[in-house]
Amino acid sequence: MAERHVMGRQRLEAFSDAVIAIILTIMVLELRVPHGTDFAALRPLAPVFVSYVLSFVYLGIYWNNHHHLLHAVQHVTGSTLWANLHLLFWLSLIPFVTAWMGENQFAAGPVALYGVALFMCAIAYSILVRRLLASHPRDSAIARAIGRDFKGWISLAAYAVSILLSFALPLASCLIYAAVAVMWLIPDRRIERALNETH
Repeated sequence: MAERHVMGRQRLEAFSDAVIAIILTIMVLELRVPHGTDFAALRPLAPVFVSYVLSFVYLGIYWNNHHHLLHAVQHVTGSTLWANLHLLFWLSLIPFVTAWMGENQFAAGPVALYGVALFMCAIAYSILVRRLLASHPRDSAIARAIGRDFKGWISLAAYAVSILLSFALPLASCLIYAAVAVMWLIPDRRIERALNETH
């Protein structure tokens, strides 16, 4: 059974770090240098820059929490590798939806698609967590740390509401995206506490 085959987490973590670094690099390339030499030339870039900052924070949150998550596991399985690739796929779309939203000054359609991307990233992260839980004992550090994951459920609900709201009030949806990001800025302390208890 392929599911019984386990491996260390180091390669998974190194690969994920490299992919996220590439995603960040691609995203910053969308910040085009203006032709003017005064500060007024930067004004049209404001929506693009705001979109970039929001997405940079989100990618940083995923990288940070992914790092903490993998430090709470003892091994990974084949299904974990695929779940991780699924997460990286949705994260890799962040530069596209960020650029579309910024270039169109937070219009309804791009803001909605941005929310869909965030929603799918959250779903993919949840699947990764469930695969890791399935391959570890119920008393493991990761099992104790995750618990009921209220923040995860709140985030999914907020994204769903924002996607629907974006067609009427796109800027309000962007504020909700930002609020969810603020909620996740601090890494999940449950994992740190569980690791401290283990050691």
